Amino acid sequence: MFKVENWMIVSRSQLLIDLLESRWPQEFLVRLTKAQPSNMSKLLSTQTNSIVVFDLATIDLQQAYQLQRVIEREYCGVRTVFLNFPKQVDATFLIHPSTTTGVFYTNANLADVSSGLNEILKGRSVIPQDLYQSLMSINHDDDSEQLTIREREVLQTLLSGSTNLDIANQLFVSESTIKTHLYRAFRKIGVSSRGQAIAWAQTHMHEVRV
Repeated sequence: MFKVENWMIVSRSQLLIDLLESRWPQEFLVRLTKAQPSNMSKLLSTQTNSIVVFDLATIDLQQAYQLQRVIEREYCGVRTVFLNFPKQVDATFLIHPSTTTGVFYTNANLADVSSGLNEILKGRSVIPQDLYQSLMSINHDDDSEQLTIREREVLQTLLSGSTNLDIANQLFVSESTIKTHLYRAFRKIGVSSRGQAIAWAQTHMHEVRV
């Protein structure tokens, strides 16, 4: 007997939801739950889901990051998939090795998505090769030992989605000082953007937390 999987789609696009709802349950033996960003956590607490699919065309990247953090902290075993993942914006900070199992760019067609979802149902991860290589290129060596206490504090605040001004206010320093700390921290951990720094911190903050 085939097992029916419970998946959740978090999107503000009713058209996308209707399309997926009409196709996925028959093709993948999936029972699909519709959710808005505002009620995702509540719905997850009332039912068992194996996959949460985020539609990044209708969800702000920072909001998607916060929602994934909720899943990481509170719903062990739930994996995440990102649809409409942007190519022109550095969104690698969304991808977490313990939860992210699928990424589909904005130009992926329905056939590509269907093929990828079949692989995910078989327990495999589906992440574009170029994106995977980009993630692997982030330096994960022992340079974090060279971080100063202040640099560690600044990296910690990145995980909360704080702006440079927010961080400056929290640490009672100027915004330009925060930019300097970020520049030095980025160089030490081998990243070149805020998104990559967040991706690095997601994996390594347990090593650099003060």
